[in-house]
Amino acid sequence: QVQLVESGGGLVQPGGSLRLSCAASRSIFSFVAMGWYRQAPGQQRTLVARIISSGSTSSADSVKGRFTISRDNAKNTVYLQMNSLKPEDTATYYCNAGAYSGDQYWGQGTQVTVSS
Repeated sequence: QVQLVESGGGLVQPGGSLRLSCAASRSIFSFVAMGWYRQAPGQQRTLVARIISSGSTSSADSVKGRFTISRDNAKNTVYLQMNSLKPEDTATYYCNAGAYSGDQYWGQGTQVTVSS
């Protein structure tokens, strides 16, 4: 069973920064891709940013230029650096890992609130 443990959420003012971390219980090279999703109340869960096994990254248009996904292979950890945060970034952020088998794994979620 794979465990993904997120951390780093919190309350931040507009324009501020946060870094989310997602620690996996096994090597992140065992996954096809890892990513961050977010879900605001009453809305669907949507992809924020993704990193695939080769290291290539992609992100949603709404966060391009502000959010950066990266990984530390030695720590089996994926990060989401979030800069220039806006109130509309407020959501629960979830870490996701996709295995080569097709199985999908999710973290428990971490709350990010952007408010003055």
